[in-house]
Amino acid sequence: MTMGNLKITQTRSIIKTLENQKRTIKALGLGRPNYYNILPDNPQTWGMIEKVKHLVIVEKLPE
Repeated sequence: MTMGNLKITQTRSIIKTLENQKRTIKALGLGRPNYYNILPDNPQTWGMIEKVKHLVIVEKLPE
């Protein structure tokens, strides 16, 4: 059973953020505002989202 996918869109710049938040944004495949990436819906992805939730918007994609 697959858990689906998430569309993660970066909404804010990472210029004045902490270094670990910058690395998390890069790990999510983002880097600039309005960039997005589609990632699997799993606990690892949600852990990264939790670190940078003030910089991104998360949408669940239909399966």
